Amino acid sequence: MTNQKMPDYYTIHAAVAGEAWAVAKVVECYQEEIDRQATVRKRQPDGTVKEVIDEDMRQHIAMKLIEALPTFPLEELEKQGRK
Repeated sequence: MTNQKMPDYYTIHAAVAGEAWAVAKVVECYQEEIDRQATVRKRQPDGTVKEVIDEDMRQHIAMKLIEALPTFPLEELEKQGRK
């Protein structure tokens, strides 16, 4: 991962609660990593290899992130913030 910024506590809390704007912001924050994970190498008819983003895989990864949001351990994040 490159220098991506983790969403702030308020955004994470809202995303865990299912707020659409917050879920979209979390997915946007991790979009670069999602794209990296969904990148595949495809051989072209001329024999060269091209890296492309597999859109189905990208959507699958984003959906897995969204599905996992309600189980995010907010308590651990709150403990870290109090230190």
